[in-house]
Amino acid sequence: MRRSALLALPLLLLVSACNDYTAPSLYQATTPECKTWTEGSRFELPRGISVYATPPVALKDGGTELALIFTLPIGTQASFTRLSFLLEEPKQPPFAEAKVLTIYQRGMNRKAEIVDVIEQLPIMFSAVGSSAETQWRLRLQLPRQLPQRFDLSMPDMLVGGKRYPVRTFTYRYFPERSAYGMCN
Repeated sequence: MRRSALLALPLLLLVSACNDYTAPSLYQATTPECKTWTEGSRFELPRGISVYATPPVALKDGGTELALIFTLPIGTQASFTRLSFLLEEPKQPPFAEAKVLTIYQRGMNRKAEIVDVIEQLPIMFSAVGSSAETQWRLRLQLPRQLPQRFDLSMPDMLVGGKRYPVRTFTYRYFPERSAYGMCN
């Protein structure tokens, strides 16, 4: 029994060395004030999968939307551990969920106008086989009343059977721009 354990140890170390992923910062805000406007934030997951969050856009009717763009290289999959995107003030419980308005999927080798529109949020994103990368774009609607500063808490993702946390994206109201934006 001991001999088989000793033989398995190098194999276990070799397998763990292949997974050299180190998560980038899990919280977007780098200062308590979060004063610096940023145009977007990209978070890298293992296997070349990434999540990009855009700044919010104020709509003419008074609503606010933002987008999350998931990029998956060919042959990869990622799944959510929950199907909700929670909004919360820093160090407070969630005050609302962002509503998923539309979901677009397209291979990156295709023209931008060719997309598949999915009606419901899938629990798993998969790369299409006809493209080097696949983009999944989620358009989210935010509640009408937003606090001065809030976070978008992402669900953890399952990649290759392992659970990985995803960055919490940070937003605040910028009075000089009269708009909400991403901050760090």
